[in-house]
Order: sequence, then C-alpha cells, then structure tokens
Amino acid sequence: MYCKILTKVKPIFMLLSVFFILSSCNDSDKVAEEIAAIPMDLNISRFDREFAASGEKGLPELRKLYPYLFPAPDSVWVAKMKDTLQIELFQEVGNAFRSFEDEEEGLVQLFKHIKYYFPQYKVPKILTVTNDVDYNNRIILTDSLLFISLDNYLGSEHKYYGGFQRYIAQSLDRNYLVSDVASAFAKQVVPRPRDRTYLARMIYFGKELYLKDKLMPEATDGKKIGYTEAEIDWAIANEEPMWRNFIENEYLYSTDNKLNQRFLEPAPFSKFGLELDNESPGRLGRYIGWQIVRAFMENNDVSMMQLMPMPAEEIFKKSNYKPRN
Repeated sequence: MYCKILTKVKPIFMLLSVFFILSSCNDSDKVAEEIAAIPMDLNISRFDREFAASGEKGLPELRKLYPYLFPAPDSVWVAKMKDTLQIELFQEVGNAFRSFEDEEEGLVQLFKHIKYYFPQYKVPKILTVTNDVDYNNRIILTDSLLFISLDNYLGSEHKYYGGFQRYIAQSLDRNYLVSDVASAFAKQVVPRPRDRTYLARMIYFGKELYLKDKLMPEATDGKKIGYTEAEIDWAIANEEPMWRNFIENEYLYSTDNKLNQRFLEPAPFSKFGLELDNESPGRLGRYIGWQIVRAFMENNDVSMMQLMPMPAEEIFKKSNYKPRN
C-alpha cells in the first residue's frame, strides 16, 4: 500500500519541484529585464588625464571645472605637475587605463542594480584621479561624487606595490574596481551594529556581501569578497571546521575586540591558533557572516530594505544556518 501511495506522490512532488524552479527562474528573468530597462547615463570625468595634460596654463580652467579638487593654491599643483615621481605616476596610470570602457560598463550595470533596489538613490558624478597609491582611500563616495583612484588598480605585480604585503597587493587590480565601488555604496546603506558581539560584526559584513550578491549577480564570490580563486575555494572547503571552531570557543557572543583583528579585519591570514592558519585567507569571519545572511534570505520572505536594519540575533536565529561539509 505504501509503495502505491509513494508512486503517486513522487510524480506530484517532482512536478511541484519543477513548477517552483520554473517560477523562480521566471521571477529572476523578470527582475533582470526590469534592471536592463533602467536608463543609466553615467557622468564620468577622467580628471587624472585632464590634469596630466593641462600644464600650468590649464590650471585656471581645471579649477573652474572642479573647484572642490583645488583647495590649495596653484603653486602646490604646479609643483605637482613638475615633480618627476608624479609625472611617472601619471604615465603609468595613463598606460594602464588608456581605455576605461570595461570599467564604465561595469559601473553602468552596478548603478542600474542600485537604482532597482534603492530607487531614491541619486547616482553620483564619477571622477578618476590619483592619490599617491593611498590604497585605504582608493574609493571615496559622497552624496554627489565618486572618486576612483586609478593608481590603486595597476595590477598586483606592479612595481609601485612591491613594498606592500601580498594580501594588500593582490587587491590592487582593476578586476576589483567595480566591487570596491559596490563596497563603498554598501557602507552607506548597511547600518553599523550597535551590538558589540562578534556575531553582530559578522552579520554586518555578511549584509554588505549579500548586498553585493544582488548588485553584482554576474560576479564571482571571490571578486565580491576580494579573494583569489584559491582563497575562495579554501573558504568553501573549510566552512564546517571554521564554524565548529567559532562555536567550540564560544566566540559568537564575545565582545573581545581581538576577534575583529583575527577574523574580520584585512590580514594575510585568519588566526585560529592552528597549524592551518598560514593556509587560510584573512577576513574569514566576514565569509561566515555572508553565509548566515544568505541562509536567512533563502529561508525567510524578507525584502532588501527590511534586511538592512534587522538585528543580527534575529537573522542568526531565523537563518537555520548549517555550514557546508
């Protein structure tokens, strides 16, 4: 009798599965079509090129066009134009970014997705600049302006980055440029956690990365989090033992700031205190937070706007998160 019932139920179950899969695909296709239809004409100025080509006589015109970039007297900028290191920097950037077309297309797609999920957002004017390889400020996003410092995207093997630690140099590549802009936007819309627990911090970064899932659907997970292919593979393969380590050591509700340094802040590797540390990438706490938020969104009917302010504890409890073995 049981077998007869099962044979009847099985086809029905399969049909329902197919229905839900097709329904999900149709929803995704509809979203993609709506995003593609959003008009987007970015205002991009190659200030780095304009400044390098202007000469001293062109400074008054540049000051008129970009008054917010010239707080110092002209003498400072004239000296910069004549500085041999600055001249070389402009040449290196000019050679690497003769064309900005690929990056522009990536930014167009990014801001279309932002406008879809955040309709009230005003797309900023974009300026490409140089900033003496200050990688901590490679992207600056204000309410109306987006500054992209191209001297921080010359490629991980570039001579300018020879003195940097490897985990820093590997991120200084044009492949991460659009992802870095998405991160700057995420910081504007994801509220900082009031809770000081390690869990709250993990979920905070998890929200940022989940937002990038939606804003950069075609990008790899490695590109979103800033990992190499080998590093993202390591994180995926070791998700279960990482999570077990956090649970066994009772880290989730700890307010020890050292956990931020060990697992959340940029570093050459994460610090579990185990032999495998040197094999691991840094910021693995962010990766785990990302997987928790992903699980939550899969198991709950919640919009992006509802997710952003939601407390970490609620997200964690309702996520039913289980790491991949």
